[in-house]
Amino acid sequence: LERKFLDIKRCDLNIKSNNSSHHTELYGEERLIVRRGQPFVIVLRLNSDSKDFKLGPLPRKQSGTKFTFSLSDHTVDTEWSASAISNSPRNTVSVSISSSPNSPIGVYSLTVDQEGQKTSLGQFTLLFNAWCPGDAVYMRSEPERQEYVLAQHGQIYRGTCKRITGTPWNFGQFEQGILDICLKILDENPKFVSDADKDCSARRNPIYVSRVLSAMINSNDDRGVLTGEWVNFVGGVHPGLWIGSGDILRKWAKSGPVKYGQCWVFAAVACTVSRSLGIPCRVVTNFGSAHDGNANLVIENLYNEDGERIDSGDSIWNFHVWVDSWMTRPDLGSEYDGWQTSDPTPQETSDGVCCCGPASLRSIKEGELTKKYDAPFIFAEVNADVVDLVRQSNGEFVKFSGSTNSVGRFISTKAVGSDKRDDITHQYKYPEGSKEERKVYERAKHNNKLQQQGEVPGLHLKIKLSDNMMVGSDFEVYAVLTNNLMEARTCNLMFFAKAVSYNGRLGESCGFTSDKVTVLKYDSYGSVINSDRLIQLSAIAINKQTIDYHKAEKTIVLDAPEIKIKPVTAEMTLLNTLPEPLKDCSFTAEGVGLTDGKPITVKIEAVGPKQEARASVKFTPSSAGSSVLLVNFDSDKLRNIKSFINVVVKY
Repeated sequence: LERKFLDIKRCDLNIKSNNSSHHTELYGEERLIVRRGQPFVIVLRLNSDSKDFKLGPLPRKQSGTKFTFSLSDHTVDTEWSASAISNSPRNTVSVSISSSPNSPIGVYSLTVDQEGQKTSLGQFTLLFNAWCPGDAVYMRSEPERQEYVLAQHGQIYRGTCKRITGTPWNFGQFEQGILDICLKILDENPKFVSDADKDCSARRNPIYVSRVLSAMINSNDDRGVLTGEWVNFVGGVHPGLWIGSGDILRKWAKSGPVKYGQCWVFAAVACTVSRSLGIPCRVVTNFGSAHDGNANLVIENLYNEDGERIDSGDSIWNFHVWVDSWMTRPDLGSEYDGWQTSDPTPQETSDGVCCCGPASLRSIKEGELTKKYDAPFIFAEVNADVVDLVRQSNGEFVKFSGSTNSVGRFISTKAVGSDKRDDITHQYKYPEGSKEERKVYERAKHNNKLQQQGEVPGLHLKIKLSDNMMVGSDFEVYAVLTNNLMEARTCNLMFFAKAVSYNGRLGESCGFTSDKVTVLKYDSYGSVINSDRLIQLSAIAINKQTIDYHKAEKTIVLDAPEIKIKPVTAEMTLLNTLPEPLKDCSFTAEGVGLTDGKPITVKIEAVGPKQEARASVKFTPSSAGSSVLLVNFDSDKLRNIKSFINVVVKY
């Protein structure tokens, strides 16, 4: 018998329809982008009728990155398969192709092989699929899929636990070229460089991918995306000026590691890349976030006998930002499925690399610190105890204060479907002071072979603040020392004020007094605070006769003037609240579908004290629908001031 082959004139990848059904239409119509475990349809236009052909992506069968399969009566949703669809027009064959929900993500070539005669049909990109029950990243809730996979803008929370503010951010995972950059990040990770075949095969596993991203978003051990910097920003962009991930990723793709990032920037970029690849992801802020340098689950604040701080390697950040990604954990057991914490900010090494996670939220909440990855470090960030110790002249340390509830407060993420803050502290730990929370802490300490230290009752020292602490103004702060003992105590009181960064790094002094009341003047703090606008207040009460030390500490964030944005005209104003002029002023605006994927910066002249900075931005929306216009104001003395406005574009 004479065997006929398909005489293929051309292949229609049916991009618009396929991308729509796979929730990838926001990537555009230039290429076929589908999600794994879900069928897509291509149309072969023929010059003549034929049969018997095989379809398969390349290149390697043994690694699970090449699949060969024959045309059959129906597709199978658990493996690669293809079937012809009836009622196709003459001289066409419509083929439904289904991928395995466990396939590696990436760019595939589609080829028809007719007994050695191969014809290329084109390429497609395969992503993780939160809509597929067989995929490890499957999410049941459609509103959550819309938020954690498809939403292109969000809120990142910063400040202190007493004053939480939302910072708008453009994730922009569907902007032109971003997906290719995200795949490039995977291709430049050291594991791919050392063994490309093994690395590509492992990309079937979102646990592996999220751990690679945790390492590659920072540039500490590789040519990752962002270089971290907390002190000197010469030669780069101050972290507070970024308002979207797209600009950062494009700069990295063009010229390598981008300067500079801090925790919220690392986390925001990690969220963009995760969502672009199809992994549901949220940005999480932990207020009072502990950095446990010696892994004993205790933050030890050390002082000498004069009340001066000694570096212990431990610290408490006013806030710290990371990401949670949604996936199953077959390596740990189904009870550990769900949200997994990863932290791309370079702090400590894990397996010799600056990365952290993914660690199951359940393992953190239950104190199961033997579960990988990096559970002890993340547990300490949200639930470490704090102890204050004085080093005596004989070298011994004496505890004089402590806290079991100051770490891990108001853990926050953007709410699903709104710009409201969602407090998710309960997902990370039991209520502070509850029996369950203390039991978990004891279990965690047992896992780390520790013994809990008791608390010392006595005098209580607190710091109180003035209202309306606007940057540029002078204001009072004062200490209150309460004696709950039966006998009198005579103490010396010292009051310190220092500029501080959000990660707990102390700067220069901006005030000292031995009185219970001090006035912080702009003349003293204006030149030493940074764009975080944070000042750390420390009060120390000392009774040297009884070796009795008491400490109160509070970090304050100064209010910033508000950016006012007028819709339609995009006119922006900001009042200079400082008693001195602002120089090098600029407004930067960016919005998905509004500014062509790029920030627009308008520079203006110097703005006098108590005067308004004014600017307007013209932009042409590229698509209809709802979006968000983000605005950042920058100057030599007022920095890191952001606002946003919702925009609805109609045609």
